[in-house]
Amino acid sequence: MKGIRRAWLAAACIAFAAGAAAQGGPAACPASASELPLQALFGDWEARIDGTQGVAKVKLNQHPDYAGVRGTIARDGDSGPATVSQLAGDIDDDGMLSLDESLDGHAISGVWLGAMQPGSCGREFKGVWRDAANDSTHPFVLNKIGNSATDR
Repeated sequence: MKGIRRAWLAAACIAFAAGAAAQGGPAACPASASELPLQALFGDWEARIDGTQGVAKVKLNQHPDYAGVRGTIARDGDSGPATVSQLAGDIDDDGMLSLDESLDGHAISGVWLGAMQPGSCGREFKGVWRDAANDSTHPFVLNKIGNSATDR
């Protein structure tokens, strides 16, 4: 009986993978961010940074000058006005999402370094954000929002 169940389960998994591939979908999530297509980073994200209030809105697109991303992060002001900073980065050689943040478009005001979460298919990264103003570090979670079928 167990052999029949195992054979049926294996056949179902193969059929599901074949169906996903035929529809243009991935058979499985990438095991690491190094295997993630750059386009998977494009789109809208929500960032939660420990020690800051609210949820920041992140928008990432293709960087025009190299194989990476460029975008913005918009934060509601904790005690002051809302801010919009520029972001640029990529997946580094260690498979980590690495983003530089700039309030003025020139000087680095923050640095993001995060790992893709297992099973998230590149839709969640966790790591550390470093505030360049005072060198403090804060854990962050970056979650992709929107429809995964159209974001990839």
